[in-house]
Formats: sequence, C-alpha cells, structure tokens
Amino acid sequence: PAHVSVIYPFLPPSRIGPREMSQLREAVRSVPGFDVSFADVCWFDDRVVWLGSDPADGFRALIDAVWAAFPQCPPYGGAFTTTVPHLTVGADGDLGAMSSAARAVAASLPISASVGAARLFQGSEATGGWRSVAELPLG
Repeated sequence: PAHVSVIYPFLPPSRIGPREMSQLREAVRSVPGFDVSFADVCWFDDRVVWLGSDPADGFRALIDAVWAAFPQCPPYGGAFTTTVPHLTVGADGDLGAMSSAARAVAASLPISASVGAARLFQGSEATGGWRSVAELPLG
C-alpha cells in the first residue's frame, strides 16, 4: 500500500527486542505531530511513482531522529546522499500500471493529512508479506 518510509531497511525482526523498541519509541516521540499535504506526482526514474510532501520537514525530522537512534540503519542502506521524504504510490512494478496509478492519484490531489504516529512494519517483499507490528506516537 501507499506509505512514507522513515528508515528502510531497518533491523531484522530477530534483532528488535524491548530495548530497541524503547529506543524507537523515544526517537519517534521526539518529533512533534505535524500536518502535511501531498500535491505533486513525481517519479524516481521509471521505477517509483511517488507524491511529494509539503512541507517535508516533519518527515525529515522523523528520518533524522530514527537514524540518530539507529546509526547502523542509514536510510535506503546509505545508497543515496540525500533522502527525499515521499509517499510511495508504486515501485518496481509494471510501468503501464504505475502510470495509470499516477494518473488516478493525480486526479485526487491535493491530499492533506495530520501525522500523529508512525508504524513499524515487518515482513517480506511477497504480496501481502508486510504487517504492522507497532504504532509509535509522535510527541
């Protein structure tokens, strides 16, 4: 489903115990809740269709806070020098299907939201393989 990634990849489920959950909760709680609007359909090459957030500061603060708490987990494995906060609509799928999704979403923009919590997801790349395991309130 559509989502905004804070840190991916994160720790493997076997390495997330009570101490790590406490650290994660504290990191997320250090960021105040915020309002955001998604008004622009954008692409990373032809592999990812996404919506830009305005403002992006709240998501940047979440990324920075979690990364500071877990320096061994840089966003996207450190593959990029800059992290662009975004709401992923589709990734690595059929280009025609992603283009159709982009057009459908564009017709409903802007989308406004209040962000008051983050969720920890665990799973796999298999269809239906991801599940929410914790809700983490912002401060």
